[in-house]
Amino acid sequence: MVQDGARPVILVADDDDDLRALLAKALGTQYEVKLAADGGDTLSIAGQAPPPDLILLDVNMPGATGFEVCQVLKEDPATTAIPVIFLTSKIEAADQVEGLDLGAVDYLTKPINAKLLLARVRTHLALANRRAELERLVQERTAQLEDARAQLIRRLARAMEFHESAAAGNRGMRVAQHAKLLAQAAGARPEVAELMLKAAPLYDIGKMGVPSEVLRKPGKLSAPDLERVRRHPELGAEIIGEHKDPVLALARTLALTHHERWDGTGYPKKLAGKDIPWPGRVMAIVDTFEAMTTTQFYRQKPFSIDEAARAVKGSFGKQFDPSLAEAFDKALPEMRKVRETYSDALGDMINLDFSPTRDAAPTGDAAPAGAEAPAKAAPAKVDVAAKAAAAVKAAKARIQAKR
Repeated sequence: MVQDGARPVILVADDDDDLRALLAKALGTQYEVKLAADGGDTLSIAGQAPPPDLILLDVNMPGATGFEVCQVLKEDPATTAIPVIFLTSKIEAADQVEGLDLGAVDYLTKPINAKLLLARVRTHLALANRRAELERLVQERTAQLEDARAQLIRRLARAMEFHESAAAGNRGMRVAQHAKLLAQAAGARPEVAELMLKAAPLYDIGKMGVPSEVLRKPGKLSAPDLERVRRHPELGAEIIGEHKDPVLALARTLALTHHERWDGTGYPKKLAGKDIPWPGRVMAIVDTFEAMTTTQFYRQKPFSIDEAARAVKGSFGKQFDPSLAEAFDKALPEMRKVRETYSDALGDMINLDFSPTRDAAPTGDAAPAGAEAPAKAAPAKVDVAAKAAAAVKAAKARIQAKR
């Protein structure tokens, strides 16, 4: 997308020196023009910062055709959005359809009329800018909706805490972070661990359907009251409902299965072993650890973290999935820090942001600016075709490696 106040960058790729010069002159009064003589140069310049806003690409170049270069550009996430206009002396419909199928936006037939060239470039730059602005607005609106959903989840979890206890603390913060940490330690993909963070606060929402006087009753519960409490997983699943949204779908699974036991003696379905969904197996550990380390109406003095950890470790293979034992050991130091950071002794936390810390090192693939630059032409003969073909091959290999 062209930045305000900046001249759009046009990359002209053609092996004809005279044509490159003519196009540069025609475009130079309105645009910043970069020139490439073959496919290798084209890919190298397209990967540099700032990237071109539009590429004029000759179909017939030595080594790698414009079609091959266009295919590489469209397969690379860093260059896929750059509009490509083919330059060609071919007027056959089949050739033009092939180029458009590869992702080009237009064709200009040689010899090129300067006025038509400027009109086409201006039109496609405007369309690209409009498309980029629409994408930005969609991303912005999506982020707003995701934030609103996250806030609603946190407030519902907060309401449940007040329903269960008049002195709500920071339980939602802790269970969210613990669920993410344990999932990460178990080898879950980053996006799965992030979903656990977002969905975990709703896992006990079914307690909203249990009378508060039952939840707050000290001592051992009567059989009818115990039966009421044991309905909360199914009530939680009903409250959340069935959704295609991944966060809410996961929240429903957590609500329904966090009291199932590995040995099949849990509730509500008495699922056993791997019949229990993996997120539910993770949440069972988080729920027990949280319950043990927090003051409860039925147990006024909470366990210490070490006492709770020993109790959890002693329950692998019976209550908990034994394959998660190592993950619990690995996550425990960070879970201990979370328990200290979000202690109920700190009082109600105003900020309910469960997002990861912002000072973490950024991740992801490096920008393609470090891609191999094409070799400098020697004063004598140089195999331009071989160089271009090698550059295209290297670019394809780089894209494939990222996948």
